Amino acid sequence: MLLCDIGNTSYHFCEEDKVYKRDVKLFEPSDIKEIVFYICVNPQVKILLHRLDNWIDLSPYVAMTNYYVTMGIDRIFACEAIESGIIVDAGSAITVDIVQNGVFEGGFIYPGVNAMSQTYKNISTALDYSFNFELDLDKMPKNSRDAISYGYLKTLYNEVIAHNMNIYLTGGDAKKFAFLFSQATIDETLIFKGMKKIMKKGNLC
Repeated sequence: MLLCDIGNTSYHFCEEDKVYKRDVKLFEPSDIKEIVFYICVNPQVKILLHRLDNWIDLSPYVAMTNYYVTMGIDRIFACEAIESGIIVDAGSAITVDIVQNGVFEGGFIYPGVNAMSQTYKNISTALDYSFNFELDLDKMPKNSRDAISYGYLKTLYNEVIAHNMNIYLTGGDAKKFAFLFSQATIDETLIFKGMKKIMKKGNLC
């Protein structure tokens, strides 16, 4: 079984226990002849894949009425993967979604690490620092790097912790945020687990 989560920059594949990525600009999907079940947030790639009979879009198989119209399909499938908990998907943007007893309760979108770093840099080159994820959030900062780190991380941390739920970290920057949420579970295959659940419900596997 070949699964694929397609973003703006990469095809993220899962084949049995093997996970790997291919660059959107360089990869040719027609080279794959086997059946591929996929979700896609990239409009240009989606048009291309609609012409390929062996690429099957899983988005029509999910109950979209459980979510809001403009919600990203990657977020939806991550939510489908768990019964209860709060999902922090740390990618280009950071999305935080709550699932309670299999029901999506809502979520919010926060700037990703690179986006927020660029924001501080645009304010002043004196604020061009990498974030300190090992910062003690119980103490007020006394240097510039920790000051911008605190401003960025404290709000996110407080909001996530306030819900007192199991935390699931996924996305490219998940390991960075593991320093912040030490009790969280890192699961970089969360979306694929959601895809498998939807496939099972739809008798596709």
